[in-house]
Amino acid sequence: MARIAGVNIPTNKRVIIALQYIHGIGPKKAEEICEKVSISADRRVNQLSDAEVLQIRETIDRDYMVEGDLRREVAMNIKRLMDLGCYRGLRHRRQLPVRGQRTHTNARTRKGKAKPIAGKKK
Repeated sequence: MARIAGVNIPTNKRVIIALQYIHGIGPKKAEEICEKVSISADRRVNQLSDAEVLQIRETIDRDYMVEGDLRREVAMNIKRLMDLGCYRGLRHRRQLPVRGQRTHTNARTRKGKAKPIAGKKK
């Protein structure tokens, strides 16, 4: 298993797919990384040499924010909104949908399991 940015990426998958196991790298960025390191799209991780894996690792460290740093920055952005007391921050604080979705029905993922209300028939 190759270890890049603190994540064990699967060895039997194509490089573009395997790079997407890293938080913060999607299809587009994985393609960019492969172009920068000049690795063909259909190569598999177990076919890469140690030098190529090292090149990929250095490119990601140098050019992209991934894993812990990215998670920390997102958490700090949410905390900043909550401290400001803006509308989006209040929605985060109450664990309600932030981007204008309806909450009368739906929004169960964000609100959690439905809680029964005593005496409510309809």
